[in-house]
Amino acid sequence: MMRCPSLFLSHGMPTIALTPGRTGAFWERLGRDVGYPRAIVCISAHLEGSQPLVTVDPHPDTIHDFSGFPRALYDIQYPAPGDPELARQVIDRLSDAGFHAKPLKNRGLDHGVWVPLRHLFPRADIPVIQLSLQTAEPPKYHLALGQAMAPLRDQGILIIGSGGATHDLSGMAGNRIDTPPADYAVAFDDWLADTIAQGKIEQLADYRRQAPQAERNHPYPADHFLPLLVAAGAAATQPVGTCLYRGFAYGVLSLAAYRWD
Repeated sequence: MMRCPSLFLSHGMPTIALTPGRTGAFWERLGRDVGYPRAIVCISAHLEGSQPLVTVDPHPDTIHDFSGFPRALYDIQYPAPGDPELARQVIDRLSDAGFHAKPLKNRGLDHGVWVPLRHLFPRADIPVIQLSLQTAEPPKYHLALGQAMAPLRDQGILIIGSGGATHDLSGMAGNRIDTPPADYAVAFDDWLADTIAQGKIEQLADYRRQAPQAERNHPYPADHFLPLLVAAGAAATQPVGTCLYRGFAYGVLSLAAYRWD
């Protein structure tokens, strides 16, 4: 059975599902490169809980968890199956690692999941489950979540953190999709690429002190950065990551993607 990588994807605005552009083309290439995993565990910025929650529905709905976008976006469906057996395995693994994990019923796939996955795996035939963030917990907690799940990669399970390498929504006001990136966003994006390339996991976890303008790029609760820490944690003993893609939208949203093998 193939060993799957751990990925972090910046999913940008939901409209990438309609106008994928260069980022969508990258996701399509990445899907071909990754191959055909047995299943996917996705940690999305858009699922939070007070403890680790794992989706268990065998046929999750497609959630359109946004408002004010074109009607066509709400018509998109991504009918990937769930995997209750894998969900139970994830719960057990996290529980063994000291986390109080619980099943989450009647919860579909949010746009942090289906927007990139419909380009990576357009047939929607690979089982997908989600694991929640706990934004009240510190960064090292999320690294440990990923570390607990690292052995799943040897079972053909693809682990994806889906968020944003930078995510200053307040700084996006008035910008166009092609607005040149702001200096403070580029500085954080550069720091992130360098830190991951050097495998400096401790510095990643200490990003609020180490990274330039961390609070501006990821205002509390940093829900779009924490999925990256889970993905990096799942790298286990191989912390050096590879930057697969870089780009910006609306001047402040980095669309960077990373891979740990």
